[in-house]
Amino acid sequence: MAHPHIELAADGSPIVRGTRVPVRRLWAWHRRGTAIETLLKRYPNLGWARLLDALAFAYDNQELVTADLEREREALGTDTLPPEATQTALPFSGRK
Repeated sequence: MAHPHIELAADGSPIVRGTRVPVRRLWAWHRRGTAIETLLKRYPNLGWARLLDALAFAYDNQELVTADLEREREALGTDTLPPEATQTALPFSGRK
């Protein structure tokens, strides 16, 4: 399936076209319970179409995105996201 808003970076990681936002980052936050609206606030330059296409790409290519996350974890030597699906309240989120 074509994903017009996704391209591969030089290292083979899928990213959102025209940005440096890796699909793995959006996928990891989404899978841990982060709301789409929160992702849009965190990455306002993406807009709905690119964000949803990135998540659709991740669902269509779970093995590739999961392998990309594992490469990142190995390179950094740690998990790059909080261990539980809790969200930090942002100043503009209305959450306390």
